Amino acid sequence: MRANRVKEMLFNALPVVNGWCSLPCAYSAEVMAHQGYDSLTIDMQHGAIGYETAVMMLCAISTTATVPFVRVPWHDPGIMMKLLDAGAYGLICPMVNTAEIAERFVAACRYPPRGFRSFGPNRATLYSEAGSSAAYAAAADGEILLFAMIETREGLANLDEILSVPGLDGIYIGPGDLSLALGAQPTMNPRDATVLEAMAKILQAARRHGRFAAVHTDGPVTARDRFSEGFGLCTLQNDVRLLADGAKNQVEAARTLKS
Repeated sequence: MRANRVKEMLFNALPVVNGWCSLPCAYSAEVMAHQGYDSLTIDMQHGAIGYETAVMMLCAISTTATVPFVRVPWHDPGIMMKLLDAGAYGLICPMVNTAEIAERFVAACRYPPRGFRSFGPNRATLYSEAGSSAAYAAAADGEILLFAMIETREGLANLDEILSVPGLDGIYIGPGDLSLALGAQPTMNPRDATVLEAMAKILQAARRHGRFAAVHTDGPVTARDRFSEGFGLCTLQNDVRLLADGAKNQVEAARTLKS
């Protein structure tokens, strides 16, 4: 099975720049993947993306060296297994508030005896030597990355128990939901002291348990700050925001041109 380059980077303390796809389009995913991101996440939680489209987007991303991730819509083992079978190299699971949820997440994504993932890696076999499903299954548990999102007061209260779950690779902070949960305005660049304290607590706990720490940001300036704090993976703005900002800037520039 092709090595997970992002996992290698995280183990070697190299910063991982993650892109984000919300548009349900293989063409836009392919364009994003060609821009130099280390990884690219297909967002099936808040993005307008269903399973069939996600498969086509995974195919498009694989035209590059960019590592394909998916944020799943919820704690449904069925969709987790289908996305891994389709070639996802990492899953991000939202609203992981308890160790029990984390355990089910991990178990759905690992083959027996570590979990209960069903065997049937259809497109994923293309990542293995000679297209062998057996070779894929033998290597998958060691290559696929699993991130649990901490976004609530309950998740914070159960942080150490969640991080103690075997097979969980890391924690992913969703600053928007975390801010709302702590009584602040949702933002990808929190300034509220309570939210920043919670983020620091999550980062420290991840380090203590030997897990990777990832976080969503509002762009490269915030991402650089988060990398300097010790986060291993930072997500930049999604494709919708990049499209909207780029178009708006060009329209405004055109309207201000003087003859």
